[in-house]
Amino acid sequence: MSAARDASVFDPVYYTGAYPQVHKFFMRFPLRHYAVFGEALGLRPNPDFSPAAYLRYNSDVAELNMSPLLHYALSGKSEDRITKELPKVEDLPQGKVPKLRFDAGCKTARFAVAMHLYYPDLWPEFEETLQQLEIPYDLFVTITYRGEQTDQLADEIRSTYPDATVVSLPNKGRDILPFLTLVNAGAFDRYEAVCKIHTKKSPHREDGDIWRRHLINDILPDQDLPTLLEDFVADRKAAFWVADGQHYDDVRWWGSNLETTRHLLRRLEIEISGDRLSFPAGSIYWLKPLMIGMLKALKLHEGMFDQEQAQVDGTLAHALERLMGFLPDEAGQEIRQTTQIRAHLKAAADPEAGSPNTQTPMRPSYTSAFYLPQFHPIPENDAWWGKGFTEWRGVVGAMSLFPGHTQPLLPADIGFYDLRVSETLGEQAALAKAAGIDAFCVYHYWFNGRRVLEAPLENLLKRPEIEFPFYLCWANESWRRNWDGLSGEVLLDQTYADGFEEALVKDSLPYMRDPRYQRPDGTRPRFVIYRPEDMPDPAASVKRMRKAWEKAGIGAVELGAVCFHVTGENAVAEDIFDFWIEMPPHGLVTGDDFLVGGPQGNILGQQMPGGFEGLVYDYSKVIGNALSPHYVQALPRNTICGAMPSWDNTARRHMSAHIAYRANPASFNRWLEGIMHTRIEGSYRNEFFLNAWNEWAEKAVLEPSLAYGDLYLKVLSSWIATDAQAHALDEPVTDEVGATT
Repeated sequence: MSAARDASVFDPVYYTGAYPQVHKFFMRFPLRHYAVFGEALGLRPNPDFSPAAYLRYNSDVAELNMSPLLHYALSGKSEDRITKELPKVEDLPQGKVPKLRFDAGCKTARFAVAMHLYYPDLWPEFEETLQQLEIPYDLFVTITYRGEQTDQLADEIRSTYPDATVVSLPNKGRDILPFLTLVNAGAFDRYEAVCKIHTKKSPHREDGDIWRRHLINDILPDQDLPTLLEDFVADRKAAFWVADGQHYDDVRWWGSNLETTRHLLRRLEIEISGDRLSFPAGSIYWLKPLMIGMLKALKLHEGMFDQEQAQVDGTLAHALERLMGFLPDEAGQEIRQTTQIRAHLKAAADPEAGSPNTQTPMRPSYTSAFYLPQFHPIPENDAWWGKGFTEWRGVVGAMSLFPGHTQPLLPADIGFYDLRVSETLGEQAALAKAAGIDAFCVYHYWFNGRRVLEAPLENLLKRPEIEFPFYLCWANESWRRNWDGLSGEVLLDQTYADGFEEALVKDSLPYMRDPRYQRPDGTRPRFVIYRPEDMPDPAASVKRMRKAWEKAGIGAVELGAVCFHVTGENAVAEDIFDFWIEMPPHGLVTGDDFLVGGPQGNILGQQMPGGFEGLVYDYSKVIGNALSPHYVQALPRNTICGAMPSWDNTARRHMSAHIAYRANPASFNRWLEGIMHTRIEGSYRNEFFLNAWNEWAEKAVLEPSLAYGDLYLKVLSSWIATDAQAHALDEPVTDEVGATT
């Protein structure tokens, strides 16, 4: 027993969970049970070791009449001996993966069950499981294509479940490719949770049938499933729900899958070292929408998967199984086993134990997002950058600078829009409202009476029927050739002539008098100044502006400024503004956060292109900085806390870009969790600010993209939207679910 323990070849968690037929009394000392009874019964000490197979493939061990596990612990492990039955390769017809299309307007149940049938003879067993489910679900069935037999089985399934989606697929990628085929087609975009099961016979295991039933029955129990599932859905920390013993948390399960997993995760800007491995094993589990969205963002397709040759390790499917555990880590979430969910429910029901949730997140009272009106041609940009120039030209020209660098980031649902079309603003506002955003803070470009990029709002004023809640932020910095606002050739200078305050106020009046102009406190219209320290006399200018608005009949204005963290020429007293706006990444990147270009050089672990002179910093470190008490205490007292979905100005600055690496919807979820738990309560009026809605050339984008779809909006909605607003993300709805091939 000590040899097995020392060699780490016995997994007590697996052993106690895989054999529920053994009385718990005997499982108090699982290794002793295995040594005395289990090995003789053919039980496995870990999922990858079969005593019978070890003897079959290693005849010298059988001749020694020695314990298979003991031999493996003493010498077989170092000799890399075969430890389990090698499955046979079936010669199956290789059809094509069909083109699937799911109607985004279809009504769905709350949950989905995705079932893959490799072994057709197991359909009756799985049908029995489905019939006892007491939850509202839609059924999706993928079947390994075997010719006419598959067509007959598909017809049989449809006759019993006429609303089910049934798809025949080639024998590739085991159960993983069939599931991803549905994920990539958007089949699961609107479910609260999805259950993934498959006909896991595991012919290389003597306990394959028992193991399969344990994995499925534990997550689809015939009793208490509705209660357990509701707890899983309500638990913000839960990402996967697996059967007991199926949360593997040890690096020994890496096998030969580390490098493939590393390259896959870089498609999401996630880096791993290999010194941690935690994943939902068995490929049978419940998973949440964020996990579905991140899998979809991998953009994996049939051509990437290995041909089926009965491999027991090292394929893309094996790497994907391990990848699943890093997605919860990135999102600040966890893998739950059935006993953990039951314990959570028990603790919640015990009045003496107290609530298992230590803190309830706070929802913002009001949420704003910076909005860029640049997306239309103007004469100035024609002259400086070429005829027809808009922000989109830089966006589509952005290059990926290293493996995993998510560029170019391109728009999806709304497309390459022209903001002179007012209907586009209405479409943006509808998406923002559904996600919980109350208003856009629109950049106002005013240069001592000269307006640029004014067409979107000017056209909006003529269209009162279009819903677009907004207020203005005077972007009072000079336009420069290198687009960073701080250096380079000046294209359009920001000056402050005598009387500029009254002229600026006069220019703002048509907007403030529009019913859509926002008054977050219910009374005062809001106005923001981007760089107050650039004004010659900030206090005097603010005083004159307030007086001018009063004189114009607007009354008191709620005046704010951006907390830019870059010292200007003129000091600004905190109390001259009603509020300040935190604007990540400004003030949130320290020397310790740089992965490339900082004091430690290149610690990203990737080769940068020659000539790169920019900076790469860790988005996760920025999250930590934003939530640190030391940083928060240094902010002005009346600051609105903020966050950014991402930041990367490669589209503008190319080889001099500043890049926040590891930004994705999962890490954004982690930032929002921290804000709602620790920052909103101390924020000005409990408000929240986002940088930004549509800064595409800086990749500070909440709008749907080809990379992530609307996942950023769904993550945001889960933290700040009301139930009615969140439901609007899935509108409109009809009556049926279906797929076309």
